Amino acid sequence: IKKDIHAFVAGISAQLDSPASETLTGLSLPVVVADKDGRIVWYNETFRNLLLGGVDAYGDRHDFLFDEDTLQSLSESRMAEIEYDGRYYTVYESEGEVNGSPLSVFYFIDKTLLHKTMREYELSRPAVAIILIDSLDEFLKNARDSERAAITGAVESVIENWALDASNGFIRKLANDRFIFAMEERHLRGIIQNRFEILDKVRSAQFGERGGATLSIGVGRGGATLHDCEDMARAALDMALGRGGDQAAVKTKDTFEFFGGVSKGIEKRTKVRSRVIASALCELIEASENVLIMGHRFADLDAFGSACGLLKAVTEMGHSSKIVMTGAQSLALPLLERMKENGGGSAVIEPNEAMTLITKNTLLIIVDTHRAEFLDSKDVYMACKTVVVIDHHRKTVDYIDGAVIFYHEPFASSASEMVTELLQYMGERMVGKFEAEALLSGIMLDTRNFVLRTGVRTFEASAFLRGRGADPVEVKRLFSGSMEVYKERAGIVANAEIYKDCAISGTDSESGDTRIAASQAADELLSISDVRASFVLFESGGEVNISARSLGDVNVQIIMEALGGGGHQTMAAAQLPGDTFETARQKLIKVIEDIGGKKR
Repeated sequence: IKKDIHAFVAGISAQLDSPASETLTGLSLPVVVADKDGRIVWYNETFRNLLLGGVDAYGDRHDFLFDEDTLQSLSESRMAEIEYDGRYYTVYESEGEVNGSPLSVFYFIDKTLLHKTMREYELSRPAVAIILIDSLDEFLKNARDSERAAITGAVESVIENWALDASNGFIRKLANDRFIFAMEERHLRGIIQNRFEILDKVRSAQFGERGGATLSIGVGRGGATLHDCEDMARAALDMALGRGGDQAAVKTKDTFEFFGGVSKGIEKRTKVRSRVIASALCELIEASENVLIMGHRFADLDAFGSACGLLKAVTEMGHSSKIVMTGAQSLALPLLERMKENGGGSAVIEPNEAMTLITKNTLLIIVDTHRAEFLDSKDVYMACKTVVVIDHHRKTVDYIDGAVIFYHEPFASSASEMVTELLQYMGERMVGKFEAEALLSGIMLDTRNFVLRTGVRTFEASAFLRGRGADPVEVKRLFSGSMEVYKERAGIVANAEIYKDCAISGTDSESGDTRIAASQAADELLSISDVRASFVLFESGGEVNISARSLGDVNVQIIMEALGGGGHQTMAAAQLPGDTFETARQKLIKVIEDIGGKKR
């Protein structure tokens, strides 16, 4: 058999297109021959020295060289990439027979140097980070000059020491609150592995009653040049700020990755931007033939309330305006009924009717969402050439791009608060009693009666609405539910289980009030001791929905984003088409485990 194998090897050698007509035995490449069972029957001296370490392996199986994936690749393409004993090889396979017995010849091309060169090239690619101290002017408001210098010096020292310890790159100060940090990819990977611990270091440095400062970091990686990486870093920083700050966003050409985002941020008290946006919005309305206002699917009191406020403003300016909303799916039916009682029901139209009103000069104002997939009608959005977005939810990667005005304030309590501020600069006559109560209901919904995400500007907006005739008692009536909703909500709360400080519950009911009961139950579950977040699952329209809530120390937006949803730090949701109730629940639990186990 040994002579036959050598004859076989000689036959293979004769087929090689080699100028020197080298035989397999004399090849400088490692070569091994194995039978159909994977047992080694022959190898050349090069193979023995380089891969066997000078030890013979006749009769051994080649499992120590090839795993199942490698064998599959060899079977399909006659080649595979392997790593063995710290070296990298490309393996090619030839087949033949000896006395009717199939044999395979494997040739090993050493790619170790190429692999190391490629890896070094990859690890030495540039990456750029832009670091911003969040709302520094607000943080240092009313501070003495000496105190300002001490605080900024302490924060800068933490940032610079971290950058120098984490890499061999350089960091430079661009402004009082901004730094640029250039490094190699190898060091960025270590920073990512430590989940941007600088966020925690700066946040934990307390400055008396002011508390701790926070950072927003944008990182660009994978660019062809340093300039490309810087552009991506700026885009990443915008995304981090749009999500509320106190986090890092890492951008490549196609994706974003986020770290941090656990604090509530510092409210911006200046209203300069609101005044500028109000002026620009008035100009767009005046230049438009008609105006459509649309919120997200299953419009709640915030989406519909803010739409009602804008409807009144556009009408007062003498332009035709309609609210686009699928009435059967609305979670704001009490407000819609009150609108009809006041004679304004004709201003709310279904998406199919809205399509007939769209012209090239139609203005579409989107409220309470910035994602096309969440709109009440994506077709209406696609048909309109001029779009304005007004939203307070933390920014997601798939935000609506190309809007003429993208008014996004993640520090605002609600879209209704943002619209109220705009209306103050558009003229007080823009707000009547009904609109004031509609807007106040939106603020009360998203702040849970002025408990969460409530800032100075929230109370200022509410005071303005109260002055325009909003009756808190009448607004409270909009939150009243039926006995059926109350019973269903109580059942969801009773069925809740506690997992890692999170209350998880659900219902298999698919009544018209299930969505309302689920969101109310999610709120109520937070009143249980030691519950930091709540999740309620329910089925609607053939897909599983999740309503998520927290009191702020758990960022439910990040959890819902991992499941394809989004929202805010304390209020978020997701829809899981194609999942059963149980598979959706298991996915939720896995995300809670993964995110809960990561260092914030």
